[in-house]
Amino acid sequence: MENISDEMIARAAQGDQAAFEAVYRSFSKFVYNVAWRIVHAHEDAEEVTQEVFLTIYRKLSSFKFQSTLKTWIYRVTINAALNYSKKLSKTKNKTTEYNEQIHCAGILGEAQVRADKEHNKKLVEELLKTLTPDQRACIVLRNIEGLSYQEIAEALGLNINTVRSRLSRGREALLQLRKEVIKNEV
Repeated sequence: MENISDEMIARAAQGDQAAFEAVYRSFSKFVYNVAWRIVHAHEDAEEVTQEVFLTIYRKLSSFKFQSTLKTWIYRVTINAALNYSKKLSKTKNKTTEYNEQIHCAGILGEAQVRADKEHNKKLVEELLKTLTPDQRACIVLRNIEGLSYQEIAEALGLNINTVRSRLSRGREALLQLRKEVIKNEV
């Protein structure tokens, strides 16, 4: 791991791509190794590593030099890996529950499950297309990507109340459209 100077960190925080690449090269293996120790899977560790460096890129300007950059990055990595593990665990639990219900009921075969998932995926895509781009961005970031309201506000450069408003309007529109689609299918 290279020793990154405070000047290099400051340049990276101001958007200097070369400086940020130096930070990435210096810490990418460290971040991956820490993430892997928490998520225990190569692909998941890569996903967390990407998420960490996106977070670092967005939030490096908030680094106050009260600790070493390595300590700060370690904390960001731990938080990202734990959040990822929790999200993965919830998804696995829901998937397991769903699969057990299907297995116990013995009604739906594997082909039917795939068909339902594909149908739902297409339905979600079609519903999202009906929203305004602003509403779609907020819905995707919140409900698909799992970002907090504050993260969405920061990512889109909006006031948090604007994010809440767009999410609310988008959800209302989706619920209404979903009711119409389901009614037409029956």
